[in-house]
Amino acid sequence: MMSKNTGYHPKLINILGLNFPILDYAHSLTLFTHWIKIREPHQVCIANVHTVVASLTDTALRDINNQSLITMDGLPLVWYAKAVHRENIKERVCGPELMLRCLNEGGQHGWKHFFLGGKETVLTDLVSNMQAKFPGVEIVGWHSPPFRPLSTQEDEQLVALINEHQPDFLWVGLGAPKQEKWIAAHLQYIKVPVQIGVGAAFDFHSGHVKRAPIWMQNSGFEWLYPTFRTP
Repeated sequence: MMSKNTGYHPKLINILGLNFPILDYAHSLTLFTHWIKIREPHQVCIANVHTVVASLTDTALRDINNQSLITMDGLPLVWYAKAVHRENIKERVCGPELMLRCLNEGGQHGWKHFFLGGKETVLTDLVSNMQAKFPGVEIVGWHSPPFRPLSTQEDEQLVALINEHQPDFLWVGLGAPKQEKWIAAHLQYIKVPVQIGVGAAFDFHSGHVKRAPIWMQNSGFEWLYPTFRTP
């Protein structure tokens, strides 16, 4: 849940039941810096059109989003906010890009990162690629959970593992909405200031899945790219 003591109180706009703050990457990083300083756990939800539509019927997901810091991932959401709410929004804030900016920015702050989710081979390549791209980045741990519900003991061991490494960022790549619900259920137990579900970011940054070209990302048609690659 977003702390009231953030020093940043953005205006909120409602899109089909979800309350989005007017946010960009710079504001996000400033907010994360504050959270890390006060060591208070927060959840960040990266929302696209699918998330908004799913939240219409999934009340648990809607509540999680509205209790977290929620960002506009999809450009259609930015267009809607500009057209309907007349807001001057500079950019969307999407998971893969936000992750890269935090890893880059973290070099000068000593931020520590933990990756949770994905196959072991994906995580191994992800760590290798990020260490090559951002020399000196502190990736303190990673874990590939089994593709089944964890037992109570396994869940407690995972929480202990994450807390033992004391990361500043917990990046969760379990797919939406599983990752959002997992973070929300564990937020009071995991002592990590910034906990973010980033979906396919692990696959993109590990090199296992090719991301859409920049022109597609900037035009709002990134969602079509998987269709072109796999008709």
